[in-house]
Amino acid sequence: MRTIKDTKEIKELFLHNFNGARSELKFKNLYELIVCVMLSAQCTDKRVNLITPALFEAYPDVVSLANANLSSLKLFINSCSFFNNKAANLIKMAKSVVENFDGQIPLNEKDLTSLAGVGQKTAHVVLIEHNEANLMAVDTHVFRVSHRLGLSKAKTPEATEIDLTKAFKTELNTLHQAMVLFGRYTCKAVKPKCDECFLAKLCKSKTIS
Repeated sequence: MRTIKDTKEIKELFLHNFNGARSELKFKNLYELIVCVMLSAQCTDKRVNLITPALFEAYPDVVSLANANLSSLKLFINSCSFFNNKAANLIKMAKSVVENFDGQIPLNEKDLTSLAGVGQKTAHVVLIEHNEANLMAVDTHVFRVSHRLGLSKAKTPEATEIDLTKAFKTELNTLHQAMVLFGRYTCKAVKPKCDECFLAKLCKSKTIS
């Protein structure tokens, strides 16, 4: 694990280089946000952004999604990974919102994770993006970056989230977005751009060529 000094420097550099960082998902409201985040699991934001315009035209709100025909919904999202499961979960999620939350998507972690297809990471991303909540969410990019930088040695995303939360403590919402974008465009899984990296001097990774 990193020293307090190193961790502070890493945090400051992320905040400086990704000031005001936001998700690349395109959405207009909380309903669209949760749908986008659910679709983005193991799928690129770029692909989700191609799918959602027609999807939201057909199902503009949680009530219309709750009443969606499963086969028809699948046609709108069939270019997305795991579209069969996602379609089923989207309808179940919407039905639960209508039946249990008066049609209002809840904005607390306990209620969000009670919805079909919404795990801790999805709930945190929704709360980060909508409420600017001081939370960390660990996707494949954040997991990779945190391990390459020596901020965590945890084996799971959940345990990595705990490590990052303890290390950074504040401004977690911006740091989450920063690490996602950094992992997506600079600290990539294959051929990371080390020559362009503002954290190169602090990198602990032995896998980067």
